Amino acid sequence: MSLSIGIVGLPNVGKSTLFNALLKRQAALAANYPFATIEPNVGIVDVPDERLQILSKIVQNDFGTKTGDREIPEKVIPAVIKFYDIAGLVKGASQGEGLGNEFLGHIREVDAIIQVVRSFEDPNVIRAGSIDPQSDSETINTELILADLSVLEKKMRFLQSELRGNKSKENLEKERLYNLLFTSFNENKMANTLKLTDEERTYLKDLNLLTLKPMIYILNVSEADVQENYTQKGIIGSYDNIRVSAKIESELAVLDENDRLEYMKEFGMVESGLDRIIRKCYELLGLQTYLTGGPKEVRAWTIKKGDTAPKAAGKIHTDFERGFISAEIVGFDALKGVMSMKTAKEKGLVRLEGKSYVMKDGDVVEFNFNV
Repeated sequence: MSLSIGIVGLPNVGKSTLFNALLKRQAALAANYPFATIEPNVGIVDVPDERLQILSKIVQNDFGTKTGDREIPEKVIPAVIKFYDIAGLVKGASQGEGLGNEFLGHIREVDAIIQVVRSFEDPNVIRAGSIDPQSDSETINTELILADLSVLEKKMRFLQSELRGNKSKENLEKERLYNLLFTSFNENKMANTLKLTDEERTYLKDLNLLTLKPMIYILNVSEADVQENYTQKGIIGSYDNIRVSAKIESELAVLDENDRLEYMKEFGMVESGLDRIIRKCYELLGLQTYLTGGPKEVRAWTIKKGDTAPKAAGKIHTDFERGFISAEIVGFDALKGVMSMKTAKEKGLVRLEGKSYVMKDGDVVEFNFNV
């Protein structure tokens, strides 16, 4: 599972600067004029996980540091997030104003959306419709709603045609939900404000609604303000708002690990904006990580909370899920305590779990299967 996140916002609020910082390279054009981003920029970002380096050391303790001329482990593969940086939205985008609406289609398939709103003053950076965090967010939300309304109206016309010949339970339920959404959108309310059941959401899945996706609000603040509380509730509606200085993040991106830690200390930061954003994404989407390790590869795998061992095995290969027999599992903290898988087995720390086992974050696993 590769987590995908779309980044949206008004022009000149710091989206591309943040995107560049997230990628740790200047992958997007961050220019001081509206519509500097005219194509959707896509980048893959490693999910920071210090457990991978520790697990690599554990593998070396068990198998040595080299086999012939090859390092052990041969590969260390973190989980990744795919970020989409979308051209700045402006008021009226859904009616063709600006360039943003053209690119909203690129984020229909993402798992969550980050809204970047400007919360700093700088006379050298043009304000293109940006007034304050609350009004910025209202403008963005309205354009997302209008974009979804356009999709919904097309689906409603198609469904009405279908209903003339097929009044199945599924079609009637879709009609009810479509009407509910239509009313909500016309009241300028996001789809995620509706209390929908999991079953109801399945009927709406083919709409790929932007306003039904989890939203993360990033307040792009000045360097002076970044020392304030990292998360504030209520600045934008009732959502959690993560305070990030895109400028500081872009400066951190070019530093090595030691210099980064020292630089963060100057601003009272204990972790980077990237780490906070990723953690919030995982929290919102109900995700967690399990680990595998051996001489060839140490790797992090992203799964949903509540996934069983066979489901987790299927992330490696569908054959693993289909032919699942059992899983040898040890918690990362327990393994770290002895720094050797062999020792963990000798001490009885490694458990044999079956098909009903529900995975936990940080489980270190070896699957047994037969195909």
